[in-house]
Amino acid sequence: MAALWRLSKEGNFPMRLLLLSVCVAEIAVGQVRYSIPEEMSTGSVVGNIVQDLGLDIKRLKSGRARIFTEDGSEYIGLNIEKGTLVVTKRIDREELCKQLSPCSLHFQLILENPMELQRIDVEITDVNDNSPFFSKKEYNFQVSESASSGSRYLLESAKDPDVAQNTIQTYKLNPTDHFKLNTVSRSDGTKYIEMVLHTLLDREKQDEHKLTLTALDGGNPQKSGSVKINVIVLDANDNAPVFSQSVYRVVVPENAPQGTAIVRVSATDNDKGENQEVTYSFSQHTNTVSSLFSIDHQTGEITLTAVLDYEKVKHYEIDVEATDNGGLTDACKVLIEVTDINDNPPVISIISLSNPIPEDSELNTVIAMINIKDLDSGKNGQVHCFINPELPFKIKSSTPNFYSLVSDDVLDRETDSVYNITITAVDKGSPSFSANKTINLKISDVNDNAPVFPLPSFTAFVSENNSPGMSLLSVKASDKDDGNNARISYFLEDIQLNGMSALAYFSVNAESGEILAVRSFDYEQLKEFNIRIKAQDGGSPPLSSNVTVKILIQDQNDNPPQVLYPVQTGGSMVAEMVPRSADVGYLVTKVVAVDVDSGQNAWLSYKLQKATDRALFEVGLQNGEIRTIRQVTDKDAVKQRLTVIVEDNGQPSRSATVIVNVAVADSFPEVLSEFTDFPHDKEYNDNLTFYLVLALAVVSFLFITCLVVIISVKIYRWRQERVFYKSSGNLPVIPYYPPLYADAVGTGNLKQDFGYEVYGTTDSRRSDVKDLRPFGESTLSVDRSASRTMPRLKTESENLLTEQKPPNNDWRFTQGQRPGPSGATGGPEVAMGTGPWPQPPTEAEQLQALMAAANEVSEATATLGPGTMGLSTRYSPQFTLQHVPDYRQNVYIPGSTATLTSNPQQQQATAQQATQQALPPPQASAQAEPPKAAQTPASKKKSTKKEKK
Repeated sequence: MAALWRLSKEGNFPMRLLLLSVCVAEIAVGQVRYSIPEEMSTGSVVGNIVQDLGLDIKRLKSGRARIFTEDGSEYIGLNIEKGTLVVTKRIDREELCKQLSPCSLHFQLILENPMELQRIDVEITDVNDNSPFFSKKEYNFQVSESASSGSRYLLESAKDPDVAQNTIQTYKLNPTDHFKLNTVSRSDGTKYIEMVLHTLLDREKQDEHKLTLTALDGGNPQKSGSVKINVIVLDANDNAPVFSQSVYRVVVPENAPQGTAIVRVSATDNDKGENQEVTYSFSQHTNTVSSLFSIDHQTGEITLTAVLDYEKVKHYEIDVEATDNGGLTDACKVLIEVTDINDNPPVISIISLSNPIPEDSELNTVIAMINIKDLDSGKNGQVHCFINPELPFKIKSSTPNFYSLVSDDVLDRETDSVYNITITAVDKGSPSFSANKTINLKISDVNDNAPVFPLPSFTAFVSENNSPGMSLLSVKASDKDDGNNARISYFLEDIQLNGMSALAYFSVNAESGEILAVRSFDYEQLKEFNIRIKAQDGGSPPLSSNVTVKILIQDQNDNPPQVLYPVQTGGSMVAEMVPRSADVGYLVTKVVAVDVDSGQNAWLSYKLQKATDRALFEVGLQNGEIRTIRQVTDKDAVKQRLTVIVEDNGQPSRSATVIVNVAVADSFPEVLSEFTDFPHDKEYNDNLTFYLVLALAVVSFLFITCLVVIISVKIYRWRQERVFYKSSGNLPVIPYYPPLYADAVGTGNLKQDFGYEVYGTTDSRRSDVKDLRPFGESTLSVDRSASRTMPRLKTESENLLTEQKPPNNDWRFTQGQRPGPSGATGGPEVAMGTGPWPQPPTEAEQLQALMAAANEVSEATATLGPGTMGLSTRYSPQFTLQHVPDYRQNVYIPGSTATLTSNPQQQQATAQQATQQALPPPQASAQAEPPKAAQTPASKKKSTKKEKK
């Protein structure tokens, strides 16, 4: 540009031409055309692309604008900072386009985000920068002196790479004494020059002529080139050869094999003899094609010596000369047109590629810009582009030879994280050529999947009394996402467990999902926990899911058995009375114990550890019943002391010890005589005799009073029961157990309640009266303050008859709450120390055992005579389930088997209701029959005493 401006100022270059050469010639839709002269200096501005395309600098920068050329040339560059096109490389129009006119550069301006393609054409105008030249420095001609005027001699045309006005315009020959120049136009529009003889030669005068041929172009300033011509005058050959055609046209397909005959030229000479012989040769200025073609000098046949390539040269011009022996010549032109065949596959170029792309990309998102070029022409260069139709992508064509790869479906990285997209381009030639290009497209992850646990819930087991920090369970969740979106953290939800936060009991490792115990657990307080663990990924926003974890506390044998009966007192001596008439198997008392543990840790066994006379008593291994094992004799000591140990079945086992005092006597005075060595307070020692006499008097009075009341009540009850028995048939009798056991704090103490309660059955012989006292005052209580006993006994006699409460529904046991081994007397008793541990009893067995145990204890208490009735009235402990622990093995409640009601109708309704509540299911063992009045030694003796009275 600077050079052209300088030429215009000097007057050597028109200003108007300068302005036209740099202005924007045409702006079409999607296309900009510029025109610049060749040989512009590097950095010269071609045009302002921002203004011409209506863009701005920010768009060029954000879109990463760049220039793309199909052939990779870099003549024109883009200045993004100024938005201008500049010359980046010296442009030589002659090298770039040769004789082709107009000469243009075609390239594209590519913008991204979004993708945009602008076509730009830059026309390169010619500058007269080349002088005409000849291929040789001099030419030699032999001209016969007999050559007639008008003889023609073909001259080589000069070459000038410039075009239009800047190329060769005229020729000059000097001197012109014998020859002059003649310009000849061919039918195809081409021109050539020849030297014409206009004055006859005379070899004798001058045998050689030296001429100068000058070629002039039309540039400004004008440039020229010259060559020397040497003309040697020969003797007589006055006829020159003549070609049959001035122009030969030949069509040759590219890739024709070597040696292929293309055409044969022919010339004739009217001379005879040696002057008639003609030889053929390529003109001296056609040396450029001598490597591709050859000519037979004798026949004039032109053959192919190399492979032609249509994509490089589409046509060739060959000048052929025919020369006779006298040096006369004629010339013709051979025009060779090369036809295209489909010998080039398409070439696929990836211009721009977005890789990877997110899986949540919208439809029609541009992934890649593709350029496909085929060097062939016509149908051979028409290309069809496609990809696998099963892929979620498609190919769209934007401009010729340019395609876009866009998304055509929803992408899911978890299903396919990588796509191998093979782009296939096929031309329309026959046979067709194809090309493939594979794009390895990666799909980047988006947090669209929440963590998933393998199970809907988890269960863990931990033994009680565990150490804090103990690992309970590890929960693991999986996430189909990738990277941080799949990094899972675990959290314990802060929910309420037993009135406290879950964080007070457990913690969870955020990385591994390991659940740890924060504190030690007690099975007797809480047996299970239900917590929720949340798994949350590291995406943005994060996704999470929950799972429920059930933690079950397993029992350990950490509680010793608790003895409920007999209760050990410190203020008075408690003894069980056994008459000397007691037979073998007489039920002395029953040790009742519970263990708050569960399972086999609560299975209890009873053993006799110490005894005054081991040969007299034994303890049931599972039921804790103390019975005589032989007949009581007069030689047996009145004062018997038994130590019973209660052990559970845990590992290691725990135990508890209870001392049972037994008085073997038939009368109360005999008992007093043996128990006089009981410890007393010093203040009562002097009045011991007085208190004993007073106690005997009070007891005798109360015994007689109670006996009269009992007989009256029995007669009344017997009449009422006869009516009920006849109406109810064989309906089982459901025992009623008064709510006298209340252990609210787990100490095992009995409820302090006083008074008498009357129990009856359908058989009047088994009716009895029970003295309801605290365990501390049961059976035989020798208190050191005998004077304070009488008011209490009086109060008890006043409350002799009390109205009974209806049965307590809480006494029923569910299948899962059955106690341990049954000690029912209705079946065969397992020998102590032998046989496996029995299975837990059914509800029917429990009821039978309870009724039988109560009746046996009731019968045993009736064996003492009237003289000792006041002190030998047996106390049978009564229980409810209100405060009984869940583990009720070996809990047997002695007592009556009937319920006292105020009228027959109420009695019948109560019995039916109790039957429905207590009877086992149909598949269980049948309900035992109401116990018959068995003739035990105690009952026999009681009857005998009544008859005697």
